[in-house]
Amino acid sequence: MLAGLRLASALLFILALGLPRTSDALVVRNSFPVTLPIARRLNVTGAANIVKLDQARAKALKTRPQAQGTKPSLASVISAPVTNEAVDYVATVGVGSPATEYSLLIDTGSSNTWVGAGKAFVTTSTTQATGNLVEVTYGSGFVFGEQFTDQVTLAPGLVIENQSIGSALESEGFDGVDGIIGFCRADVLVGTLFPAITECIPTVTDNAFTQGLIPAHEIGIAFAPTQSLEVTNGELTFGGVDESKFTGPLNFVPITSTSPANTFVGIDQTVTYGSAGTVVLPATSGITDTGTTLLLLASDAFATYQNLTGGVMDNDTGLLRLTQDQFANLESLFFQIGDTTFEFTPNAQIWPRALNTAIGGQTDSVYLIVNDLGSLSGEGLDFIDGMTFLERFYYVFDIANSRVGFATTQFTDATTN
Repeated sequence: MLAGLRLASALLFILALGLPRTSDALVVRNSFPVTLPIARRLNVTGAANIVKLDQARAKALKTRPQAQGTKPSLASVISAPVTNEAVDYVATVGVGSPATEYSLLIDTGSSNTWVGAGKAFVTTSTTQATGNLVEVTYGSGFVFGEQFTDQVTLAPGLVIENQSIGSALESEGFDGVDGIIGFCRADVLVGTLFPAITECIPTVTDNAFTQGLIPAHEIGIAFAPTQSLEVTNGELTFGGVDESKFTGPLNFVPITSTSPANTFVGIDQTVTYGSAGTVVLPATSGITDTGTTLLLLASDAFATYQNLTGGVMDNDTGLLRLTQDQFANLESLFFQIGDTTFEFTPNAQIWPRALNTAIGGQTDSVYLIVNDLGSLSGEGLDFIDGMTFLERFYYVFDIANSRVGFATTQFTDATTN
């Protein structure tokens, strides 16, 4: 019934609308990056299901490239502050003129930008219909709606014209936020529109660079561990990096060539445990993803990790639980990424104890943030370095050169968890 209503809506929509397009005028390129603060947020309604949500997202990411090119089912460097909410990061983004502000999830695993999950899309004089519908499935939810172009304000001095943006008619799985702002590669968008199934939609970063608003086609991301349900402790830097946010050199590696990880912000890495260098995950491909909370390893690698740590699966949280003695003996994980080895300390491997009860855990327990991807290694996407990994390092997606950069920060060795 619902699918039939969607199809009927799609046909009526296409008949009713034309396909107006507006051309972008190039401007003189801004020579400075622009920063946007972002906030980390714990969605309490979904916190107890972190593992299930992450595994569902992983499954959707692995299958998404297979659906590209097919008809939708219809089911200056500028830095900006971001809000840390313990399960996801959100940014405040303005759409239209005058701008309506929306709280949008930061997602490097997808490229669509859309609103309307919470606050409804408001049309203004800058809104233009495209004649397309849009549908995206995320594993933890979906969106189905109309596609427009509009003015998007990411930060003071970073106002993008004619940005493609979706307006949700239906959505699920996005409680407490208004939508998503996607920073993955633009070709991930192919297959999300109808009838323009093969159209590749420029992301906000693509358009910011094309319109001369930022000096480089890249984005720097700084996260930080937190002990609060919500706090603005992150930052997106458009068009460059914020050198005040990292302590060591930036080390870049190319986007992996292995499918399907190469569709996203994918890398190759090896994971070992402890001073003995026990291999947990041999050299393989996976992705970095701000939309995933945990650090997920292929099932066989996760079994090795569980055996090494002695963790016991906790039914209330879905996470591995350690005794205090086991935590005292926990050793670091080491991530070999390119020519650089990054240490992921014992403290980095545990869920913030101040937030244990928010995920259904016990106050005095120790829970590990390393978990099961839900599939065996050898499938081309064998790990996801999620938010709890990325908040220990500075993270750069250099779109122009198809590479990813990492650097240590003041939080790499922090013991705040």
